[in-house]
Amino acid sequence: MDTMSELRQLSLVKGEERFVFRYQTGQESQVIDAFASMAGDQGSCFDWFDAAVLSYQMGRRIETDLDQIALSPERHEG
Repeated sequence: MDTMSELRQLSLVKGEERFVFRYQTGQESQVIDAFASMAGDQGSCFDWFDAAVLSYQMGRRIETDLDQIALSPERHEG
């Protein structure tokens, strides 16, 4: 599996609002910047707690990916 070209998605449903963020692996910093921008916008119902929840979910996904890479058989061949 080529995790470097995977399309990722994070979503959040908040009341009547639905936020969906799609991004390529490796673009996580840009997505976090988007969270911060939206959370800082007074006109948006997306707040800092929402940004923190989605950032946490993204971090967990990265952690899982790194664990899979560390345990992959190709890494232990040699």
